Amino acid sequence: MTILELRNFFGWCIVVNFGLQLLVFLFVAFGGNFVYRIHSKWFKISKEKFDSSIYLMMMFYKTMVIIFNVVPYIALTIIAK
Repeated sequence: MTILELRNFFGWCIVVNFGLQLLVFLFVAFGGNFVYRIHSKWFKISKEKFDSSIYLMMMFYKTMVIIFNVVPYIALTIIAK
């Protein structure tokens, strides 16, 4: 696998992962009560705790995407020049 192919792979990983994150954001932003009702049937959780859990999950996911997709993409871009 060449550096260019690997860089393209990480580029598409970034697009897909941020697309998934945008989808979760849209679900929570526009259907937050619906999502909360579904999850509160499965787990005993308050609305405030649910909101903070979703926020922490999104923050963790974004951090992992940056560490494992964006940083390698940038490094491969620098190496390719």
